[in-house]
Amino acid sequence: MENCIGIVTHYYNKIGVAVLSLSAELKIHDAIQILGRSTDLVQKVKSLEIDHQKIQTAGPIAEVALKVDEPVHEGDRVFLITEDTYLEEAMDRFR
Repeated sequence: MENCIGIVTHYYNKIGVAVLSLSAELKIHDAIQILGRSTDLVQKVKSLEIDHQKIQTAGPIAEVALKVDEPVHEGDRVFLITEDTYLEEAMDRFR
């Protein structure tokens, strides 16, 4: 995947929240994949916060809190999943 949009800078295990440092825009309802040495999580963005304030969109250079479905780790990379990405992966399976 070439569309890395950020990195996990911290993970709060007890509340299942990751802090992301973004290099591109991220919005509620976007599909993302978080990849790392032992992480491979795909989920929709359901909640974003900056300084405990709920937001709908975060831009580049923002640090945002994201509720995650599974544990992630500092240094994991965050990718935006686009329709094109899904098509490419599906085509690769049939080649």
